[in-house]
Amino acid sequence: MLLCQATLAHSALLMQSNKPSEFAKRWLAEINFSTVLSAVIAIGIAYGLLLAIDNFTDWISERVPRRFRLLTKQGLPFLRAFVLLVSIVYVSNLFLNLSARNLFALTGTLAVALGFAFKDYVSSIIAGVVGLYEVPYRVGDRVRIGETYGEITDYGLRRVQIRTPSDSLVSVPHSKIWTEPIINANSGDLEAQVVTNFYFSHAVDVAQTRQILCQTAYSSKYTRLDLPVVVIAQERPWGTQFKLKAYPMDARDEFLYQTDLIQRAKQYFADHAFEYPQSGYLQGPEGGAAVGE
Repeated sequence: MLLCQATLAHSALLMQSNKPSEFAKRWLAEINFSTVLSAVIAIGIAYGLLLAIDNFTDWISERVPRRFRLLTKQGLPFLRAFVLLVSIVYVSNLFLNLSARNLFALTGTLAVALGFAFKDYVSSIIAGVVGLYEVPYRVGDRVRIGETYGEITDYGLRRVQIRTPSDSLVSVPHSKIWTEPIINANSGDLEAQVVTNFYFSHAVDVAQTRQILCQTAYSSKYTRLDLPVVVIAQERPWGTQFKLKAYPMDARDEFLYQTDLIQRAKQYFADHAFEYPQSGYLQGPEGGAAVGE
């Protein structure tokens, strides 16, 4: 803190001196038409590269083998950060004399100014950089952040975009990683466990129900057969709850997979005349697939 205050004081003295030309000579490079043109071209190239990287990543990720799809998308934030960093350094060097001494003073001044004026914005940017290292989530992961659940479709400098099951895009700032638990269903893997709930009366045959649910999962075209299928039974005041835990081949098929499981299971249950709980006793949002169950 003392170092930043000293840097600010030093910069203020330079600006208040009787020799403004010395301040300009120290900090500013020679600005002419060629300099401005170079900056505009650099910004245009950077913008074009960012668009090209986004489009190419989306295009190639849908054409590589399925097991490499998420891996391809996960390189997008690093490529964006590299292009932005190179562009900022290049354009700054065109207009400023970025000697070691000036760079040190400028960094301290900006750190203090931005820290007060854009505290939340800077916090999100720092969290985004930290997120590249700690990797609490990646593009393609299915996560729950606070009340928001869905697939991460974009990793920006300040925020991630999450596509929810209702096909809405929600922007969540990276700063949430400081204060919210990040529940990640697949952590960069192609598959994510899907939990589907079923409810029956207390008189249900548990062994038969577990067998039917296992057959339901193994007969689905979406199921990863090399990963475990688990059925858990729990007693509730209103009846018996069964949780079918299985893995689809692609995490993007989560809701199609769950619908397929429910459709197949209900056909079995109708054939065997299974009894469901009375509607007046079944309470609470227990149904559906959920991360972290």
